[in-house]
Amino acid sequence: MSAVWRASRAAVKRRRLQTFVIGLVVLCSTTTVLLALALLGAASSPFDEAFAEQRGAHTVAAFDTTKVSREQLARTAHQPGVEAAAGPFGQAVVDIPKDWLWMAGGTLTVVGRADPAGPVDRIELLEGHWATAPGEIVVNWSVQGSPGRELLGSTLEIPGGAKLTVVGFAASMSKSASAWVSPEQMAALHPASAQMLYRFTDSSTQAELSAALARATSGLPKDSLTGTQTYLTLKQAFSALADSYLPFMTLFGVLGLLVSTLIVGNVVSGAVVSGYRHIGVLKALGFTPNQVVAVYLTMLSVPAVVGCVLGTLLGNALAGPILKVAFTGIDVGRASVGDISPWVSVACLVGMPALVLLAALVPALRAHRLPAARAISAGGAPRTGRGLRVQRLLGATRLPRPVSLGLGQPFARPARTLLTLAAIVLGVTTVTLATGLTSTMVAYSEVGREDGGARIHVRTGGSGDDRTPPRLSDTQIEKQLRSLPGARGVRARALAQAYMTGQTQPVFADFYRGDDSLYDHTIVKGRAPAAAGEIVAGPAFLTQRGLKLGDRVTLGLNGRKITATVVGQLIEGNARALEATWESLAQLAPDAAHATEYTVRLAPGADARAYAEAVEALDPGLRASVADSANAGTTTVVTFSTVFTVLLTLVASLGVFNTVLLNTRERRRDLGMLKSIGMTPRQVVVMTVTSVAGLGAVGGLLGIPLGIVAHRLVVDHVGVVDFPPYMKDVWHAPQLATMLLAGVAIAVLGALVPARSAARMTIASVLHTE
Repeated sequence: MSAVWRASRAAVKRRRLQTFVIGLVVLCSTTTVLLALALLGAASSPFDEAFAEQRGAHTVAAFDTTKVSREQLARTAHQPGVEAAAGPFGQAVVDIPKDWLWMAGGTLTVVGRADPAGPVDRIELLEGHWATAPGEIVVNWSVQGSPGRELLGSTLEIPGGAKLTVVGFAASMSKSASAWVSPEQMAALHPASAQMLYRFTDSSTQAELSAALARATSGLPKDSLTGTQTYLTLKQAFSALADSYLPFMTLFGVLGLLVSTLIVGNVVSGAVVSGYRHIGVLKALGFTPNQVVAVYLTMLSVPAVVGCVLGTLLGNALAGPILKVAFTGIDVGRASVGDISPWVSVACLVGMPALVLLAALVPALRAHRLPAARAISAGGAPRTGRGLRVQRLLGATRLPRPVSLGLGQPFARPARTLLTLAAIVLGVTTVTLATGLTSTMVAYSEVGREDGGARIHVRTGGSGDDRTPPRLSDTQIEKQLRSLPGARGVRARALAQAYMTGQTQPVFADFYRGDDSLYDHTIVKGRAPAAAGEIVAGPAFLTQRGLKLGDRVTLGLNGRKITATVVGQLIEGNARALEATWESLAQLAPDAAHATEYTVRLAPGADARAYAEAVEALDPGLRASVADSANAGTTTVVTFSTVFTVLLTLVASLGVFNTVLLNTRERRRDLGMLKSIGMTPRQVVVMTVTSVAGLGAVGGLLGIPLGIVAHRLVVDHVGVVDFPPYMKDVWHAPQLATMLLAGVAIAVLGALVPARSAARMTIASVLHTE
């Protein structure tokens, strides 16, 4: 075994470039695959673990207590298919003022529970104690960590003049309520609804959950069930943003794996072919066929293992920031995100070297079958007779002789040519995909800024401890903002935490008035809201609630309700937020219809900083800032695709380099003969570069359609964004021509160095051994 190791180590030292190529491509592939697996795991495993630990409810159901009794609801827990149930619990909606705790003003869904434990939805208490007496309330904390104890003791006035004191903070993965009180306190709120929490024996799909709930509630009065929420909807919301990164991460990972396989196969095949004499010498020295195979496999294992280890370390370092971006703004509850499961690293550390060895095994078996006498006699010369017919046909054309000779060379080694062509195709595919993604994401980041003017965000009341109320009224502020130099439009915004009938979780309602030009670019389906009772939302909001254009819902706020119609879909939006008109707010909360934020659209060329300073000079209660045009998602996608494209293009070029290097070494005798009859060094370079330039052109023609298809697959499966057609149709004739040249550039870049090396060879050095 020591002899095998010494021979392998010597081979690694001799083939430093090939070793570097394999190590680099394995590093890139391992990094990408690890990130894709980390995203895939983070999109489900943390939720599943936290949900199972709390015995989360498969379905949270709300019932109208005027139509069904508590005894009837209790009997549903014993129906076939019900694994466990909790309830009924009284459920009520209370109004909350603006800036109560960390919330926007609006409504709060409150449930009466005697304790946080139970057979279903075991709520985790984070701070304080459970609400056990009248006048106490525990508030749900839906993000990671804990709010701390500073806010304990905050009070909330409820109808009738009573007060609720915050005595604790808790977290529920079932999101069964926004807050909890004792049953005695719930009775004082006179609830009109009751909540049941179910776990079913069959709960894998939405259809199974619907069927199980139908069986459990089959004996209840008609229309007594007013709303449901399944854990699958919560899980979809949990992973929505992470899922949007998965398509392009996975695609780049697959491309990296394919390139890894091709490059390794090419390098090992070339090493075997160019090393015939070396194989013969090893066998003549007593190496068995299996030991010869082991030499070549070990030669590949060294860079593969090093690249895999470095790629795993790099992937773990990048995973934290990427997962942070992927779960920004997501209510993760007690789920632990940001940590990579050990199995992901283990899978990469074991799987990638195994893949490299598998790719190397087939060409290495050629060394196993090769007799020693034939190997030593063959030396490094290729077998004759291959591609002669093509050479004769090209020689009969009017092409310059170096060009015709170069175009015929790929046919002498068809298997190696196909491997090289495949590497170029994948390189062009990657360049095309990255170019399309960059164009789409840049267009997406420019939404609402098409006129070239800056945007100013103006807030009222300051932030933190500085909450100076503005002296000017809402209408006066808007009028003053419009009058300042440079302003082209002003959009006022009011935010409220409302509830939607049939939903246990609150929704954030944004009410707008004024400049609606933004909707010209953000509405991808339907139209903008124009009257009271019309709403629009992003694809995540609509998908998770099973809504589509034309559907009608009931919105509630401050004890009032309106029926609203979905009239449009935004390009993207918060999965818990909808947008409505100012007229809708006037109907829901006429006493609270005043803006808390304004967005000012400036004219192109206007001084944004000077405008912001002028706004703050108007009123000490106004805070202005220039809107940042950067987008974390856009930056992540563009940066990752650019870096990976550069690396993969470099690797594809190195694959071409390896092919040309092997070809020139095999054809040293031919090159010496051509030089001896008058071929100049420049003609040698032209011949060598031409031998792969044609492959580059063919690779470009094949890779461009594949890249376009891959781009469409990615942009059509980003669940949180619905790209409009103009962001998808990013291909134009000049751009496609550039992509075609990318294949030629990859081939020429890889061939140039060995071509110049071949041109510098002297006739004497080539033929002196003949």
